Amino acid sequence: MNESSRTSPTVDAEAAALYATWFKALADPTRIQLLHLLAAEGRPMSVGEIVERSPIGQSTVSHHLKVLAEVRFVLPEKHGTSTRYEVNRTCLTVFPAAVRAILGEGQELEHAR
Repeated sequence: MNESSRTSPTVDAEAAALYATWFKALADPTRIQLLHLLAAEGRPMSVGEIVERSPIGQSTVSHHLKVLAEVRFVLPEKHGTSTRYEVNRTCLTVFPAAVRAILGEGQELEHAR
């Protein structure tokens, strides 16, 4: 172990678990495409609207949105009997900081939950 690796900040167990959930949520190409669609649209969208613009069915879209909402990459907002989803830009902008923390290139993130 060299001197610089001993003095660089460490990622504690709680942060490591959080970052792992983020990476896991992004490990599916469909979820990346859904995030891109929501980001490009720039407004909350219902599951029905998302299904109309993607090649996957309603239950699959709902499943992927649930995964993304669990890690707060998308924010669900109830409107009567439907839910609209939008990209959580704050959460996604801190994602690169998580990568830097893992690489020991900066301060460890305050948990972005």
